[in-house]
Parts: sequence; structure tokens; C-alpha cells
Amino acid sequence: VSLAIPEIESVLDPESRRPLWHTAYLPPKFITIGTWGELTYIVGTNEEYCLLKKIEISVAEAEKRTGRNAMNMQETYTAYLVETRAVESQAEGQCSPPDSLWRRYSEFELLRNYLLVNYPHVIVPPLPEKRAEFVWHKLAADNMDPDFVERRRIGLENFLLRVASHPILCQEKIFNAFLTKEGGWKETVNETGFQLKADSRLKALNATFRVKNPDRRFTELKHYSDELQSVISHLLRVRARVADRLYGVYKVHGNYGRVFSEWSAIEKEMGDGLQSAGHHMDVYAASIDDILEEEEHYADQLKEYLFYAEALRAVCRKHELLQYELEMAAQDLTSKKQQCEELATGTVRTFSLKGMTSKLFGQETPEQREAKIKVLEEQIRDGEEQLKAKNLESRDFMKSAWTDIERFKEQKNHDLKEALISYAVMQISMCKKGIQVWTNAKECFSKM
Repeated sequence: VSLAIPEIESVLDPESRRPLWHTAYLPPKFITIGTWGELTYIVGTNEEYCLLKKIEISVAEAEKRTGRNAMNMQETYTAYLVETRAVESQAEGQCSPPDSLWRRYSEFELLRNYLLVNYPHVIVPPLPEKRAEFVWHKLAADNMDPDFVERRRIGLENFLLRVASHPILCQEKIFNAFLTKEGGWKETVNETGFQLKADSRLKALNATFRVKNPDRRFTELKHYSDELQSVISHLLRVRARVADRLYGVYKVHGNYGRVFSEWSAIEKEMGDGLQSAGHHMDVYAASIDDILEEEEHYADQLKEYLFYAEALRAVCRKHELLQYELEMAAQDLTSKKQQCEELATGTVRTFSLKGMTSKLFGQETPEQREAKIKVLEEQIRDGEEQLKAKNLESRDFMKSAWTDIERFKEQKNHDLKEALISYAVMQISMCKKGIQVWTNAKECFSKM
């Protein structure tokens, strides 16, 4: 991905290095009218329809709990406190307490699965990882580790902000109920029967291999999503290896500090200089923990787009399935028209099933042929209506999906650009601190 990076020095202020998690990016004005099946979405500008213009959403804290699962077995899980507060009340100077409720990670998964099924033309924001991936050796991989739970809390908040800032998803009643209705929400979702609408994996896989004329844009998008996932995966692996090495380098400075401090105890004239140099080394060695913790925020932003790649592929798979169904409907209609023509003209292909049965059982009577023609004509009319509906469904899907893809591209370019610039600024700041430490040590040695 080619990104134009502005002058690094112009973004060195601390505010520019703040992670993007709490500022769910809102693209510029975005106007469209989307249709999908029986639903119509009247979508205006983000300023007009964005849910974040009306309420503030946050996942305030995480809490470890113990309870019984569906198998009546005791389990330990993490619950997250979702808070919402009306923007109007704050603008009027009122300080009303936020509405709050607790949600499990599985409920976030249920919400996303519902959105995936009901909005197949939308690139649904991904959830943060359930278990830690691409970790360096000092980072705990346990999903109950407090640091991991905190990062996942931030990721879940980011997911809600992404959905709330989406011009279509923010209008979904189930999402609004997720934010406000604690009891009975899961039952409400399951009562919609969304699982019955979900396309089976086997059906989607069959369409992938048998579709003949997929749209070139969706084919290119599918290849792009594969490349995006591959590139970000490699980047995260390299970053984890570099973090391991960097941690070792910083801890070596801790050894320098200990040696200088012990050395200062046996020196009279050089003691003060050695002790000061040792202090600088100790401070430098201790700073690596905060540095790598900040790095994890940028790594998590990259992971979000690693998981977005699968959301892109989901849209492509739905297109392939619709295209395959369209091709099958057209093929079936052509076959029925050919059968009707053969019956009407009396010409039968020698190697067709019809030709073989005629040779085995003799020719049909005119009455039988007329009855079959009437049945086929009725089936042809139904097939033409079905083909027309499939064509309309496919066109609507492609129009709505590509509109959302363009919105996603704009969001992705903005987010990745900001994340990579912030990461570069952090690395520059880290190197400057290293230079400063050795400059201070040099001054200590010069005074001896």
C-alpha cells in the first residue's frame, strides 16, 4: 500500500501519538440509498445519521466472573461494562449518570454474526482477538491475563464505535437493543431466526469453484484481501521478533547500570560519575516496558485490519453465491426453453435423455406432448420471473456492496496512515531517548 507520509517532525507533538481507538473514524459526507431484499436503507450524511452524534458509547471496565454454562458446568469468564450517555444532556450542562449493562464476549460475537447475516453487502467491523496472537515472549498469551483483557476491552469498545459510526449498521434495532436492553436481548436476537438465513459453508464453497462469470472487481477485491492479510501477518510477526530483541538490548543497559553502581563503591575520585552513569542506565532499562506497551496499541490497530480482510472475503463470497444462483437460474431457463422447443417442433437430439426414452418406449401422443408443453411454458414463465428477481437482487447487492467498499477503503487509508505515522514517531522518540541517555553518560564520564 502506497501512503504519502507528511514530514515526521511536524507530527511529533504528543497528541498526534494518541492511539485511534477512542476516535472511531468518520469518513467525510457519504450519501446513498441502499436496498437489500425487502429492506431499504435511506442513508444520508454521517453528520445526520451517525449514532455517535446522539450518544457516547464506551466499554468502561472488565470484570472476571464465575458462572454456569449451557452444560451446567462451572466456568470463569470476563464480563464487560457497556456505558451509553446522551450527547444532548451533556451539551445542556446536565451531568446525568450513563446507562450501563454487562455483556460477555459471546454476546458481542452473537451481535456480529447477526449483522453478517442480515447485512451481507456490508463490511462488518471485526471483533478483537479472543486469544492473543503474534505475541513476544514476555507478553502473556493467557486470555485471562489483565493486560490482554484490557486490550480486548479497548478493542470491543472500538468495535461498538465502528458499528455506531457506520451509516447503515447504526440504524439496526438489534444493535440499539444491545446497548440498552440487558435482559432478554439474546432471546430477541434468536427469535429473528437469522441463523436460518445464514449461507452454509459448503454452499458458499461450491459457488466459489463453480461460478463462471464473477465480477472482475470482486475477484480483484478477494485477491487484495488475501494479500492484505498476508502482509499484515508478516508485519506483526517481524514486529514481535523485533520486540524480543529490543527488550534484550534494554535489559543489557540494566546490567551496565548495576556494574557501574558496584564499581562506584570501590572508587573514590570516579565514584560519583560512575554512580550517575549507572542511574541513567537503570532509568533507560526500565523504560522498555512502557515503550512495548505503547507498541501493543499500534499492533492491535494493525490486527483490526488483519481481521477486516476476512470481512472483505465474506462480501466476496456472498457475491459469488448470488452470481452462481443467477447462472444456475439462467441455465435452468435455457434448458426448459430447449425442451419446449423440441416438443413443439418434434425434433429430438439423438443423444439426449428425451431421445433415448423415445427410442425405448416409443413416441408420445399429441395430447401428452401438448400437456407437457403447457407445463413447460408455465415453468418458463416462473423461471423468467425468478431470473429477473435474481438479476435485480445481484445488481442491488453489487451496488450496495461497492458503495460500502469505497467507504471502507477511505477509512482504511486514514487509519493505517495514522497508525504507521504514530508508530514511526514513537520509534523516533525512543531513539532520541537512547541518544540522550548515552550523551548524559558521556558527560558523567567526562567529569571524572
